Amino acid sequence: MLLIHVQKITPRVSYTFKQICKRILGLNVDLTSKIETFIAHEGPKLSYGKQPLGKELYFQSADLLFEHGLNDLDIQVFDWEETKCFFEVKHKDSALPFDIFAATFYLLTRYEEYLPHVKDAMGRFPATESIAYTHDFLHDPVVDIWSYKFKEVLLEKYPDIMFQEKKFTIIPVISVHQTFVYKNKGILRSVGGGLRDLWKLRLDKLGDRIKVLIGLKKDPYNTFDFIIKLQKNKRRKAKVLFGLGDYSNYEKNVGYNRPQHQTVIKHIADYMDVGLKASYEAVCDLLVLKKEKLRIETILNRRLRYTMCSFFKIKLPEAYRNFIELEVGEDYSMGYSKYAGFRAGTCSPFMFYDLDYEVQTPLIINSFCYVNLGTKNDISDSLSAKKEIIDYIEKVKKVNGVFIPIFSNVSLSDLEQQPFWKSILEFIWNIEDEK
Repeated sequence: MLLIHVQKITPRVSYTFKQICKRILGLNVDLTSKIETFIAHEGPKLSYGKQPLGKELYFQSADLLFEHGLNDLDIQVFDWEETKCFFEVKHKDSALPFDIFAATFYLLTRYEEYLPHVKDAMGRFPATESIAYTHDFLHDPVVDIWSYKFKEVLLEKYPDIMFQEKKFTIIPVISVHQTFVYKNKGILRSVGGGLRDLWKLRLDKLGDRIKVLIGLKKDPYNTFDFIIKLQKNKRRKAKVLFGLGDYSNYEKNVGYNRPQHQTVIKHIADYMDVGLKASYEAVCDLLVLKKEKLRIETILNRRLRYTMCSFFKIKLPEAYRNFIELEVGEDYSMGYSKYAGFRAGTCSPFMFYDLDYEVQTPLIINSFCYVNLGTKNDISDSLSAKKEIIDYIEKVKKVNGVFIPIFSNVSLSDLEQQPFWKSILEFIWNIEDEK
């Protein structure tokens, strides 16, 4: 066990040290504010504060972990070894040239998203407003990189210190915005869609629509047999998240109560974890979210554990508070829709910390770094897409993290102009985890 001396044990201090030491590095820690206890401890120990107590392993602190509420911080990013960091410290005896713990807390809590910022057209925090994008470290899991630098310092001082190593893992996530493109849409939507295809002379789509509706062809968006086959060939902790919101400008899925829709969801749930893709309206409306939660639980006959916000619209802290209120266990929304990279600077799961209430919550946040939802922003060349994915996998492997790619059943369909996404998902699925 590692003993850490701090002048004051705050919720922020406890949260950050446990994330870095326990959850990322697999090292048990204890905190103390008593000098006598620290001096008497004969095992590995360090101090964290403005000044060292003596000749111990020392890390100089910034003010962030001892503050309350939000402040307009002056963040200066600088290069350090092969990475970037901030919250520089000046004490000559500090083991690192920056406050790794304050920087980690800043990124994990999404501190910058609480501050005034320009939102995009959908009311989201844009990647381009982030410190990671601005200073060109969005593509690196810097929190995990820093943590392993911290580990090197500890091992140099205490060669016999024991870490419980994490293992690199992959969790593919399938986002289902529309379960079917033609089936189960109802008479009005089917006729309207057919007339629209005819008006725009999309005769191939009109032909496909008719074949699907009369049962001669499988609905193109129903790519779930392919996903199930992958799961059978190689068991993974894959997640499939279905949108069950009411029809609106943002939500276009078929009715949640249609028997064929429910049959598909139940069939998928026989092979892998199924969760809810909370609708655009439900993200910040507890009553709507509660209604959608009841729908998925009724279909699955089990409690909802996994969620994702539609369009990755995470309005902090309301969206996550609503998930906590309804006892959701894990969320998979932490990332950007148009930019690959690590929104929270990490590839390790972490607990949501509510900055308004200054408390660690039970909600586990899973950060994805790569998304393909079948949009116009998709990479058009399969080789470049595969290379980008391999680059991210290698980065995550180096720190024994979790690689989470997000795909859509739409991008895996034959209607899309990039048919190579099936082979890419298959490639990802079959990569070996660390033993």
